[in-house]
Amino acid sequence: MVKLTLSEPKYFKDSVNIISDLVNEVQFSFEKDSIELVAMDPANVAMIAFRMFASGFAEYKAESDEKIAVNLSMLKQVLRRIKGSELMTLQTAEGKLKITLKGSNTRDFSLPIIDVDDSVAKVPELKFPVNIAMSSSALNDAIEDVDVVADSVAFVAEPHKFVFNAEGDLSNVNIETPESDDIKIIIDGSQSKIRSKYSVEYLKKMIQGSKLSDRVVIHFDKDYPLKLDYNTVDVLSLTFILAPRVDND
Repeated sequence: MVKLTLSEPKYFKDSVNIISDLVNEVQFSFEKDSIELVAMDPANVAMIAFRMFASGFAEYKAESDEKIAVNLSMLKQVLRRIKGSELMTLQTAEGKLKITLKGSNTRDFSLPIIDVDDSVAKVPELKFPVNIAMSSSALNDAIEDVDVVADSVAFVAEPHKFVFNAEGDLSNVNIETPESDDIKIIIDGSQSKIRSKYSVEYLKKMIQGSKLSDRVVIHFDKDYPLKLDYNTVDVLSLTFILAPRVDND
């Protein structure tokens, strides 16, 4: 039996909306101190790891570890009905996920718990020589700029500088972001320049994590997966891992 109450459902609602851009059916794991989700998109290009901590709930009761799978499109439809300062409660009962919205009145929705592949994706252990912490809005602006000219973007890390470079058939864009009080760049001392290319289409979906956190931490390596971390202290963490675009020269 699980019963969780959120006084600010926005974080859960926004998280579901973001995740649903990449996957449609997911399995939530209700642990004693958090809700967790790990999923791979159907093309096996991107992975999502989501965790919402018990401390972010007004009430959190999970008697034993429980896993349920739901259709995110259906869940989104219900979450869209949240109004203003309503409380939201999630409960599992009789093979259903019950969602209660309580404000000036009380509305109960029930969604079916679906069957999915029992094998749960595992977040790979990745090591990165690049660690860049910056504002989410700055990353968003850069990705929106490169989207104008190309479907892929090169991330280039150098000491004290982070560069976004994209080249289309006729156009190109180069965005230099110097290290500052707002942007921290850490590169393995043995390397002076690291470059890797990623899909703009996927990045446009992932940078919606800015709705959850005004900071993002970026990790990558040459021809190696990209990792984006969005964290809201004591509330949630949302991580994306994206496979690289490798040029066949």
